[in-house]
Amino acid sequence: MKRLLTQTAAGLRALLVLTVLTGIVYPLAVWTVSRAPGLRDNAEGSIVTVDGFPVGSELIGVDPVAADPANDPWFHTRPSAGSADPLGPGDPSNSGGSNKGASNDDLNGRVRRRVELVSLRENVDPAQVPVDAVTASGSGLDPHISPAYAEIQVPRVARASGLTEDRVRRLVAEHTDGRALGFLGEPTVTVLSLNLAVQAAR
Repeated sequence: MKRLLTQTAAGLRALLVLTVLTGIVYPLAVWTVSRAPGLRDNAEGSIVTVDGFPVGSELIGVDPVAADPANDPWFHTRPSAGSADPLGPGDPSNSGGSNKGASNDDLNGRVRRRVELVSLRENVDPAQVPVDAVTASGSGLDPHISPAYAEIQVPRVARASGLTEDRVRRLVAEHTDGRALGFLGEPTVTVLSLNLAVQAAR
């Protein structure tokens, strides 16, 4: 009986110590580190606010839907593999790729349909449609597009927003990030911040 009580007491002590360590100390340490300069924004989801109200996240690309598709003033993100419509918009609560390979007939047909739709929307030759305009990212929620995709959208956005094409191109340039460390990756355009800038300039 004494041995049983000793083992029970040891087990309870271990439970108490591990509960404090993993249930209080560790979460508190992680939270404290997340408050460090340069980490807080990412830890909180990189929320973008306008006039004190959240309008989106720098990390999640949500394709804007125009009230009037014939007078569409928004830059669009990459398509989402999870969307029923070929061009989106995707569902930010349900991300993921299609897991279809380059030889998949369904994927190739969807890409061809996207080329047609983008070329019609932007009034450009299908050969001018960049790859990222018709292929979904791994998450389907990529917040960035290529400068080439932004460029073919400039005339439509300028027309619908009442801005000049030169003004819209300057806004695109202001919201384009170069290669990391000057040589890693490709330049990208952040769609949310660019659309907010276009809206503010109107």
